Amino acid sequence: MRVGIIGCGAIAQMHVKAYKNIGFEVTVVNDNRADRGQQFADACGAEFVPAFQEVCRHSRVDFIDVCTFPDFRFQPLKIAADAGKHVQVQKPIATDLQTAMGMVRYCRRAGVMLNVVSQHRFDDSIQFLAKAIPAGRLGTILQADAYVKWYRSAEYYSRPIKGSWATEGGGALINQGIHQVDMLLYLIGRVKEVSGVWQLGALHSIESEDVVNAILRFANGATGVIQASTAFWPGYPERIEIHGTKGTAIVTGDKLTTWDVENDSGPEAPVAKQTMSGASDPMAIPLTPFERQFTDFAEAIKNNRKPLTAGEDGYRALELVVSIYKSCRENRKVVLEDEVV
Repeated sequence: MRVGIIGCGAIAQMHVKAYKNIGFEVTVVNDNRADRGQQFADACGAEFVPAFQEVCRHSRVDFIDVCTFPDFRFQPLKIAADAGKHVQVQKPIATDLQTAMGMVRYCRRAGVMLNVVSQHRFDDSIQFLAKAIPAGRLGTILQADAYVKWYRSAEYYSRPIKGSWATEGGGALINQGIHQVDMLLYLIGRVKEVSGVWQLGALHSIESEDVVNAILRFANGATGVIQASTAFWPGYPERIEIHGTKGTAIVTGDKLTTWDVENDSGPEAPVAKQTMSGASDPMAIPLTPFERQFTDFAEAIKNNRKPLTAGEDGYRALELVVSIYKSCRENRKVVLEDEVV
């Protein structure tokens, strides 16, 4: 596959490493800083172009990879889709639901694929649970929680756009916790109501939240908790805890660290102790899940099927985040609409 990249920051560098490992070719790149874009292009053997529109229409591109801030998604997506190019965007899919829904529907009408980078769905731990839970190995799910008690320095938030509502759509939940939001939805299913409380700029000089807590009720009757923060020094590995009538599973970082199940049967659980986490370093994350997700996207394109993390999945994750924000802002329970995207 031939990839065009828009946005040449730190996450794009991770993507390039993954593409190289799976044999994809990065052919053309763009960045709003020409010096950084040219340096990035030279490092990966790609062509630098001064306008993002050129990436979207480039003859040597099978899909574009949008690695920009989330307020800049729809603009390149429209041009690429009109040119028949498939589109991949970094999480979150957008900063608001109207834009996210527009993106999904625009790609659908154009007949191109939309993929949202949620690489942790491809962790061994999550793939194991995605099979074990429907098979009933944990019994009926009673509680499903996500804890993202991370730390980010003042330097991380030194740029005014970081943690801003307009550019990033919020703070710790939409940027750091959205991976865990996506995994809860993937493993447990739709959330129907939320109640949240937050602290805006509790530690950092930002306008959005660096501490947020939410109580969830899933459509299947299970309850849950989401905690997300970038204010808890020195930062601790994120966790997902799932409790059923037959036992408990805990994912710490990228690994399944607890599998306590009564009278269990089935394939052996991949329990591990050594984990990787971006708790204090955003780039201290494994590369393999990226490789798996990008491979899945390529196979979806070739076989004309939805990727595992399609635009609709990105919309659902954003919907839950936005609903939690609304609950915090209005100090009330919010019921999520079962809207067809």
